[in-house]
Amino acid sequence: MSNDRKQPHFTELVWESTEQNVPIPPRNSPEPLLSKSSSTNRGKTNSSPEPSLQLQLWDTEMETPEPVTTTEGQFVTRAKELVDKTEDSALFVPFKSYWPTYGHMTGTQSRWYFYWRNEVRQGRYLKTDLSYIFLHVYELINGVGWTDPYDGYRQLNQIWEAYRESYKRLDQYLGGWIADFSFVHHLDVPLSIIVARSRGLAGDLAELELMRGLTAAPEQLTFAVLTAMSDYDISKSKFYIGEGKEALEQYIPQVVALINAYVTRKHGSNLVEMFPPGPAVMRERYLFRSAVYDISLYGYSVLIPVVRISKSPPLRSLITRLFRLTENKLRELMGYRGRLKGVNVDADMDDLITRFLKREYLKETQEDKGPAVVIDPEKLERLQSDYEIVRTMLTVENMDEQEDYEDSEIDVTIDEIGPIKDSKEELLPVDVIEEAQVVNIGSEAEQFANALNPLQREALLALLDEDGSQSMLKLAAANGTMSELLIDEINEIAMDILGDLIIEGEDIVEEYISMLRNI
Repeated sequence: MSNDRKQPHFTELVWESTEQNVPIPPRNSPEPLLSKSSSTNRGKTNSSPEPSLQLQLWDTEMETPEPVTTTEGQFVTRAKELVDKTEDSALFVPFKSYWPTYGHMTGTQSRWYFYWRNEVRQGRYLKTDLSYIFLHVYELINGVGWTDPYDGYRQLNQIWEAYRESYKRLDQYLGGWIADFSFVHHLDVPLSIIVARSRGLAGDLAELELMRGLTAAPEQLTFAVLTAMSDYDISKSKFYIGEGKEALEQYIPQVVALINAYVTRKHGSNLVEMFPPGPAVMRERYLFRSAVYDISLYGYSVLIPVVRISKSPPLRSLITRLFRLTENKLRELMGYRGRLKGVNVDADMDDLITRFLKREYLKETQEDKGPAVVIDPEKLERLQSDYEIVRTMLTVENMDEQEDYEDSEIDVTIDEIGPIKDSKEELLPVDVIEEAQVVNIGSEAEQFANALNPLQREALLALLDEDGSQSMLKLAAANGTMSELLIDEINEIAMDILGDLIIEGEDIVEEYISMLRNI
């Protein structure tokens, strides 16, 4: 083929007409305009027998546009039709599609999908291909498969948790989509898990979660979110890389929450109020990027007010120092050599953090070791038998002096039974100790009640409620402390006066409930 055919060619079109100088009519003119020559020659016999016609270049009436049907809209319509479809059984068939929809599946693939989806809805997450997972996720983000948005949010999180180890790509997409889901449905849910799993989303979402945690829910602060506030790169610390990782990630958020409560109690303002970060900036967030999503449902994007809390220099400085101070305290408690230098905080804060970490860390390590005294069942049974013999003998001796005596209260101390050693061979005479504690319980209860301060009394009342742990958290936060510290203080008083712990975990020991209700 010659090169001439590949070159561009031009064509000239010539329109011929007997009429000349015909003006263009106005847009709203109902009649075509005639040329001057036509009007002057209107009476002549040699005029053209056919009337001249003006070409109309626009429509005089607007037509109603046809509704636009998108692929995403068709998907949602079909999803609603198939929302209840299930299969009793099916064989797994591989399925791979970039944007999977129902039309991309064969019959056997469809049967497996609806069987698998029903299993997932029952909490059974069978092994399957990534395309099946994305198809189900597309249904959920388009409002199919749930009636309550919180249920939709729960299903998305459970799918993510169940399959993220098998398919790392889920972290790339699910975090952003679940965040978008919470925004369009105005859900009050923490974003900390999303931030931790989806590093690329840490910007705005981390700011939102920091503001929520430091103002409304300090107890829900997480290590991953707080790292956005610290100038200290703890990931390079040898202590963090080694034995201290678990402890640091557990206690740093608790220390920040503790100091936030302390500052609130002392100054009447929390950390954010003391170090205001500036006004919110409206950020446009595009919804469900790279998903099969019908924009007619929730729109193309949403505007989110984001406060740049991590940009507050004094607040960053304090959080950074709390990171480093907590690491130093844990290094000391765990016997790690070397300390970070240049860590300066108020003496009151330092003392508060020291006492808190000692209590919490030592309590946890003791729980990990198990009980200090191990009861030997055989020796316990023998001691109980001996105790019953002694008790009977004492009862017989007192019969002459007290005829109506039925069951005397014997004040048996541990010294009378013998020393209890911290070894597996010795045993703890539980019944004897319980018997001893019964003595003078009224006076001890009164002493215990008098030893409590008003906040500790209120804390015990809170724990007696049905929702005791939540009531305790709110009470502690409102008074600038932590529930763990309150519980420790109450238990110390109980040990001094009653010789026993009165709170285990976050529950009052059952045998003391009636006593507390009376006092």
